[in-house]
Amino acid sequence: MASAHNQGLSIFFDDTGAGCPVVLGHSFLCTGKMWHEQVPAFAETYRVLNLDFRGHGGSSEVTQSFSLYDAVSDVVAVLDEVGIERAVWCGLSVGGMVALRAALTCPERVEGLILMDTDAGAEYLYRKLRNSAMGLGARFLGIGPFLPSIARLMFGATTRRQNPALVREWKGEFSRVHLPSILLSLKALMQRDSVLDRLSQIGVPVLVLVGEEDRSLPPVLSRQIHDALLDSELVQIPAAGHLSALEQPAAVNKAVLDFLDRRFTYEHA
Repeated sequence: MASAHNQGLSIFFDDTGAGCPVVLGHSFLCTGKMWHEQVPAFAETYRVLNLDFRGHGGSSEVTQSFSLYDAVSDVVAVLDEVGIERAVWCGLSVGGMVALRAALTCPERVEGLILMDTDAGAEYLYRKLRNSAMGLGARFLGIGPFLPSIARLMFGATTRRQNPALVREWKGEFSRVHLPSILLSLKALMQRDSVLDRLSQIGVPVLVLVGEEDRSLPPVLSRQIHDALLDSELVQIPAAGHLSALEQPAAVNKAVLDFLDRRFTYEHA
């Protein structure tokens, strides 16, 4: 366990394995724990940096507004802390949004991208209204009353039907995130800019992966990203919703490792 410091905050991370560096960025409301099935598999061949975004897990709670570009600088601080110049940025949901912005604003730090269940556009108005209402309610009532709705957005129908224990476990994890940090993180998500018209500027290899049952950021959004990139592969994961890495870890690991092994297996200084 280690930490880096950026903008007065401490960013927690684990550093495992050796080889081409892969940095993992988790979903909103999650922590690096969501990659527990990926880290040991990836670390057999790659150096894996698994971090908690600001306001989540072991990283500092947040009390002031921030943007996704601030989150990019948090990841760069982690890379600087361990002396890594370039890495493959692998992110799910907000983690993918951060990775995309890293590729556009500091391409010298990005070796490749793995974009999972994410979006390159700005937030839709109806989602802003829904999320604002949910955030307002959580401010007064706590997150508890909203956990059933959150679970339906985070987990696919197959997982909710076949693996209710996983859903229960992660509803507990969601409820432990610092509420003021949740609200500020939600604000950063809702105020994000669109980078759709800039995707053709990204020249590194990209894997775009999405759960076929993702209701939160549906597959059409991943297809949109894939179609706009210069060097992209698209994989859809059956029987998975938004948190595909948790729901179908074997299929996700196979897809990601196949991509990494073909494109990034080399002796990294």
